[in-house]
Amino acid sequence: MRRLVLCLLGVALVLQVSAARAEMFPTRTVRLIVPNPAGGSNDAAARILAQALAEIWQQPVVIENKPGGGGNIGTQAAATELADGYTYLISSPGPIVINPSLYKKLPFDPARDFTPVALLATVPIVLIVNPKLPASTLSELLELAKHGTAELNYASSGIGSTHHLSAELFKKMTGVKLRHVPYRGAAPAMNDLVAGHVPILFDNLPTVIPQVQAGTVRALAVASPKRLNSLPDVPTFEEAGLVGFEASSWFGVLAPARTPTDIVSKVTADIERVMSSPSLRKSFEVTGAEVGTVFGPDFGRFMKQENEKWGDVIKSSGTQIIE
Repeated sequence: MRRLVLCLLGVALVLQVSAARAEMFPTRTVRLIVPNPAGGSNDAAARILAQALAEIWQQPVVIENKPGGGGNIGTQAAATELADGYTYLISSPGPIVINPSLYKKLPFDPARDFTPVALLATVPIVLIVNPKLPASTLSELLELAKHGTAELNYASSGIGSTHHLSAELFKKMTGVKLRHVPYRGAAPAMNDLVAGHVPILFDNLPTVIPQVQAGTVRALAVASPKRLNSLPDVPTFEEAGLVGFEASSWFGVLAPARTPTDIVSKVTADIERVMSSPSLRKSFEVTGAEVGTVFGPDFGRFMKQENEKWGDVIKSSGTQIIE
């Protein structure tokens, strides 16, 4: 009985210490590692979050860009950081749910090395074509791809990108044949689409909007569950006749594994709190993103589903596995 009492007192003490630690957190600068260059969508999302958290924490929240290796360099750096609650990874799908199927070997294991915190935002994928392509609707594009005189090309920002895999998912679901033309980034892919060198591109909403408004590209369908306020006249894929086709990029927060659970819980709650702010929602909407509503273990389940989805597309498409 005495041992039991001492054990219970010990547990109570640990809980009190954990609660006190979480209540005081943070007491110094918090770092957000972005495995992409400054100026990109993932970086923009991280900076919106950093500003909001710094205001409620009254501590600096700084961005550290560590690009390279398809996001693997920065992700590995975050995985090996001290798990004290003061370092987090802000990731897009690539390093966490795509690269495990694309690369034969990674220096990190997303499931083992990270704890899911929050899905910050999602960015719908939009199917766009050069206006000179004789296809004004999704059904017309499918007809052209199936019965046209030449195989159609589609551009992407690179092998294994969400642009590339969205097109491969489209091919898998429709049975059409399209030839992949990978570029070194989204900007050159868009430039060649506008110039007419390649007729088709699956791209992120923020990049698409100004081109659609300028009339330099034609949007055929959005890969979201419902129509977008920014493109109200563009149907969803389901409305256009392709049921079940959904694709998006997204940005999420992950903590190095073994980060104290009490701190992870507080950070998750604080992120959920700031993301309910109308001003933060507006900041994301301006970039073309939709604020996420998935936190903690639910975000972990979301990533698992994404991993399975894109892993299956990579396998079925015969996409080259990168060493």
